[in-house]
This record gives sequence, structure tokens and C-alpha cells, in this order.
Amino acid sequence: MKEAEKRKKRKNRVAGIICGILCLVVWLVWSGSYQEIPGGKKERITVGVFSDSYWDVQNGYSYKIIDDAARIFEGRYPDIEVEYVSGILKEDYSEWLAEQLLSEEGPDVFFVLGDDFSTFADAGALKDLSTLMEEDETFDQTAFYSSALACGNYSGAQFALPFECAPKLMFVNRTILSNEGIGMPENGWTWGDFYEICRDVTRDSDGDGLIDQFGAVGYTWSEAFESNGVELFDQNGTECHFTAPGVDDALNLLERLDALTAGYNVSERDFDLGNVAFQPMSFSEFRAYQSYPLSVKKYSGFDWGCIPMPAGPDGDNISTLDTLLVGMNDATSETKYAWKFMKILTCEPEIQSEIFDYSEGVSVLRQVTESEHTLESLMEDSGSEESLNLSILSEAVEKSLVEVKFPGYEDAVARAGEAVDQIIAGDGNISMEQIIWNREINRYLQERQ
Repeated sequence: MKEAEKRKKRKNRVAGIICGILCLVVWLVWSGSYQEIPGGKKERITVGVFSDSYWDVQNGYSYKIIDDAARIFEGRYPDIEVEYVSGILKEDYSEWLAEQLLSEEGPDVFFVLGDDFSTFADAGALKDLSTLMEEDETFDQTAFYSSALACGNYSGAQFALPFECAPKLMFVNRTILSNEGIGMPENGWTWGDFYEICRDVTRDSDGDGLIDQFGAVGYTWSEAFESNGVELFDQNGTECHFTAPGVDDALNLLERLDALTAGYNVSERDFDLGNVAFQPMSFSEFRAYQSYPLSVKKYSGFDWGCIPMPAGPDGDNISTLDTLLVGMNDATSETKYAWKFMKILTCEPEIQSEIFDYSEGVSVLRQVTESEHTLESLMEDSGSEESLNLSILSEAVEKSLVEVKFPGYEDAVARAGEAVDQIIAGDGNISMEQIIWNREINRYLQERQ
């Protein structure tokens, strides 16, 4: 009898425990607290990323950096997962991201293409990071190149952080200069130096009566305007400054350079064959020019190097900076962890140094770009210490211009390019042509408003 009572009590206790467990499970499911139990469903932040290179070159490591950033993040915050959708091409990314944001299913953190930044900021899709930056004592904005950080600023507020960037430099065929007895231009070289070298190297090198060696290819009005202090459009894209001081000098330079080739249309192919002294090139193109990351150089017939752009009489040795940005969804419910992940991507030296190993851009952190590791990485690519100087690269990034972007920017730039082409090709008065085209472009900008 006593044994039966004991079994009954044990049975009741077990039933009570089971009932208690069931009640606990029901409460955990109802409250959502099960997500906080080790091994339970984790919280997550989602990331918008594309599968190929921002710099439009072949790259087999498109997810390597973000995977490593996610590994660091999840190691620090084991209850939070980082997720992203793979397989989205860069050419489809802007449309995909816009659709996600419109459907309110946008990622918490997402990469922002340079051409899309002002559009997303203007539409309110990007969270203003200014307060997060100010209140975070671990965030050091002075660690960034100021020009790179400025690329994420819109109307006085910081809406994105820079991830990687690339300044535009002048790629130089050192072999041509050496054969012509011309020294490598100094870092502070000017338009005068540039024109004189182009004039001196442009000639018929094989004696067949045709010019086959040239000064420059790809040097356009935008490079000339930028290096002569010309800001063609205002910040809001409401006014064109085609008659501003410095424009006429830039047009005159382009006209003189064009006259050197006697009507021949110099192409990139001519440069590839080693027949052109200068070509402006993004640093990302400079790296890809070595067939990076392949082991065999694409161009082995001549020695090359890079220097800053030549300075105009009213300007400096500068050009614009192309920057891939990282932003936060203004509608995210994971602001705290989204911000932490953004900092790992942009502020973590370990992750930023991988840009020189797995991408074609430049780290936005000064200490990383100027490090010994970076020099070794770039030396491995170029095979020549003379081809690249880190101080030139670092200074080029720091001094770069932040390009003004606004809705309709591409069309406005195309009209400016058309104006320059017609002025150079014609024989009219340049000053009068400037006035006419300035009115035309301003009319377009006003109609767009």
C-alpha cells in the first residue's frame, strides 16, 4: 500500500513537471523569449550586397570580405546572425535594392553605389548616421580619409560610411618618356608640363609618314575642369557654371591637345600597344591593368607608373574620388547591431586591409592604405617598386574631389560633354560659345525642377 502511494506521488510529480514544462514552452513561444535561449532561433541583421566587383573587373572573391566581417561580428555577438542574398549582379543591384526598400523588406545594412547615393538619401531610404557617430565614443571619424567620408555626406548630414574608394591618377608609359629623353614628371606637375611632353612625344616614329606615337588618350573635359578649380554644377543641380573662371583655359588646353594628333582619333588600343605616353585611369583600373588578380600581366611591352593629374593654373593636382558606400535602412528595427556591423566593415583594420587582397579599390582608412602590408600587396601585383608610390596614392585620395550628384546628373553631364565637343570641333569664338551653352544647360536644369 505504501509502495503504491509512493508510485502515485512520483507519477503526480512527473505530471506536474511535464505540465510546468509545457506551460513554460507555451509562454516562451507566445512571448518570443525562446529566441534568447542558447540554441534557439537567433536574431539577425540582413545585408544588401552584389555578387561581382564594384570596379567592373573580374573578381572571384566577391563575398570574401563580407563573410569575414560576418565571422567577426558573430564572434562578438553570438546571438545575432548576419544574412544576405547572394547572386545579385551589380547591374541589377540598384533595381533590386529599390524594390526591397519599397516593399518594406529592405536589408538593415546595404552597400550604396556612388551613382545611387543622392537618390536614396533624397528619398529618405538612408538613416542619418550623425547622432550614432557623435554618441559612439569608439568611432573615430579622423581615421578615414576626409574625402572618402565626405562622399557619404548629403545636405550636411552623414547618411553613409565609405567602404572602399579609388582616386583617378595619370597612368604613364615610362618607356616612351625614357626613349625620348624625358624625365618622369614631378608630383606637382602642371598643364604646361603635360602639354609640352605630349607635344614632344607626338611624332612619326617609324618614318612611314604617319604619326604613330601620341601624347595622351582619355584626357577629357572633366579632368581638365576638375584640375583647374571648376565646379560645373551647384550642390542642388539647379545651376551650371559653364562660363566660370577656368573653363576657357580648360577648353583651350583641350583644343591644343586635339590639334597635336592631326585629326587621328587616339584610342585605348594605341595605349595598350605602348604608343601613348599618358592615360587618366582610376586606381582600380590601374590594378586591373596588370590583369589583377591573374598572374600574367596584360601589358608587358613597356614600363609604366602612375602620378597625380596635372594641375591647371587655377587648380591643383586633383580629380574626383569614386567611392563604394555602406548605409543603414532608415526603417530598420536593428539600429544597434546594424551600426556595429557597419563599423566592422568600414573601421576594422583587419577587414579594410582585405580590400587590397580581394578587391581593386583602396582602403578608406589612412593607416591601412599607408601600411607595410599594403605596400607588399601592391608590389606583388605590380612587380615594380617604381610603378607605384604609396605616398602618391594616399595624397591622391585625401585631396580628391567629392563629385556633386543630383537627379538628372548624367543627362546634365552629357549636355556639358556635347558642348565641349562642339566647341573644340568648331572654329567659333570660345567665349561666345560658352555663353550660349551655359544658357542651354541651365534651361535644361530649370525644366528638370
